[in-house]
Amino acid sequence: MPESANKQAEKRKQFETEALPHMDALLRTALRMAKNRGDAEDLVQETMVKAYRFWDKFELGSNCGAWLFKIMTNIFINEYRSKSRTPVSVNMDDIDDNFLFGQLADITPDKNPEQQLFAKLFDDDVKKAIEELPDDFRLVVVLSFLEGFSYQEIADIVDLQLGTVKSRLHRGRKLLQKKLYDYAVKNGYIKDLAT
Repeated sequence: MPESANKQAEKRKQFETEALPHMDALLRTALRMAKNRGDAEDLVQETMVKAYRFWDKFELGSNCGAWLFKIMTNIFINEYRSKSRTPVSVNMDDIDDNFLFGQLADITPDKNPEQQLFAKLFDDDVKKAIEELPDDFRLVVVLSFLEGFSYQEIADIVDLQLGTVKSRLHRGRKLLQKKLYDYAVKNGYIKDLAT
């Protein structure tokens, strides 16, 4: 019996060391996915409970954050599917490619313009723009721009082909540029071409 107690204590210690530091990042992403704090907190809680229950499946030394995000994404997708929601369709022809990010790249050429934009602009307007993205695009945008996962890590987390991740990221980027253009002009990050 003491051996079992020791195993449980070791499991708990490993979990606390490896998984708990990712709680803030999980909550940030869950807020973008679920669009309200209560559902986001429930999603993170369910993620952590499931991760603890299946901790023996986690390979120590691998990327715990990516593993946790995959669990959370699967829970969200299953919940999403069970509600039988239909994804929003978007007409990509109406969106100018890379205009906003191109303008920011001219201002700060040595930095990633997308991360620069989100680092500077992450207030209510930006949160709203991200939350208004269709679910398929919002998730990869949040995982890439806000959480810093690589394309391959995102593909593993959301269980998609690498090309699909790149495509969704490209389309999500275009949608965000369109939504954030007026905001960037209003706050002096870029000059309006019409003036």
